[in-house]
Amino acid sequence: MDNPTQLQFVQWLRSVAPYIHAFRGKTFVVAFPGELVTSGILPVLAQDLSLLHALGIKVVIVHGSRPQVAEQLMLRNIKERFHNSVRITDSAGMECAKEAAGELRLDIEAAFSQGLPNTPMAHAAIRIISGNFITAKPLGVIDGIDFELTGVTRKIASETIHHILSTGSLVLLSPLGFSPTGEAFNLTMEDVAVSAATALHADKLIFITETPMMMDKNNQEVRELSSQQAQVLLNTRFLPTDIAFYLRHAVKACNGGVPRAHIVPFAIDGSSLLELFTHDGVGTMITHENLESLRPATIEDVGGIIKLIEPLEADGTLVKRGRELIEREIEYFSVIEHDGVIFACAALYPFAAEKMAEMACLTVNPEVQAQGDGERLLKYVENRARAAGYTKLFVLTTRTAHWFLKRGFVNATVDALPKDRQHMYNWQRKSLVLIKHL
Repeated sequence: MDNPTQLQFVQWLRSVAPYIHAFRGKTFVVAFPGELVTSGILPVLAQDLSLLHALGIKVVIVHGSRPQVAEQLMLRNIKERFHNSVRITDSAGMECAKEAAGELRLDIEAAFSQGLPNTPMAHAAIRIISGNFITAKPLGVIDGIDFELTGVTRKIASETIHHILSTGSLVLLSPLGFSPTGEAFNLTMEDVAVSAATALHADKLIFITETPMMMDKNNQEVRELSSQQAQVLLNTRFLPTDIAFYLRHAVKACNGGVPRAHIVPFAIDGSSLLELFTHDGVGTMITHENLESLRPATIEDVGGIIKLIEPLEADGTLVKRGRELIEREIEYFSVIEHDGVIFACAALYPFAAEKMAEMACLTVNPEVQAQGDGERLLKYVENRARAAGYTKLFVLTTRTAHWFLKRGFVNATVDALPKDRQHMYNWQRKSLVLIKHL
């Protein structure tokens, strides 16, 4: 009999392999507040980010410095001033921000220089590069408040950063920026992170935060939101100020073209790894999805669905469905709509007794097939199936088996189908049976 510990390790390694393949070569912007450093977690985070680097992920780090600046101000007996959660920075505060940023940069560089044997940093030779990569401008006067030397990011030296990342180094961005005249400005970590992720066309923006897991009004964990859902939640003004501040910037990143933004509590050991390499994660993921374009179908969509699937029915790729059948089954369909036109559709048929569901009629307009709409729709249908309590998703296909196999489905036999579906199997079409565990 296999050693249970060994078997568990092998199963775990196999389960994370798809994430490793998917993330290799991608660019992640990882941002954390100064509170993470004061909590003593920086060495562990450095180990986790070094692991991401070792897996071929390009990592840009953005650090905050709020508690460190507060400490410097207190030592100088200077009172802090804030408006809408943003620090008002005078000349004395600017000196404190510079000193705090300098100390933090050295601490972070030291953390990535660890190399003791029998630690995750053993054999890791990581170079972390920082510099004047941020052009900034003054925030100005808002609500009658002059923010003085507090600024906002104007431009990120994206080409330079990409070049550094291509050499295998990490890039470190501090919350300081400089004007073309050489004036320094104090920035928020969140603003720098969003600007960097957007300018670099990053695949992920990850906020590792001092805040707890996001909860809704019913005290339920908020695991995933579209950017539109997140904006609705922000408009309720229910969330605590600090969590809302992170969420607002995550939404801004997604609206700026970043596909995924994550808000992950640093109180959980290895939270960044758990968020990235486990299915449910340990934080909140915000996705750039337009709910008006990716949604359950309505009766008004029947005509668009018929127009979309008719060519595939004609060449035998899909089983023919009449208008009346689609109208009866419209509740099972999901669609992607752009400017009132249905560009993709799929149906999800439940088999509750076996906790299985069938995805059928997955169709994408040939004009947009290279834009990833099929992948988006598959993930959306998978999430609907999980939410309904199904543990397996299956498809029957004659021509697209390879596409499904690349996305986690495996070959199966007709006997693996639910009993009712076995009775409906068309032996003349001889469709391949593919199943995915959810």
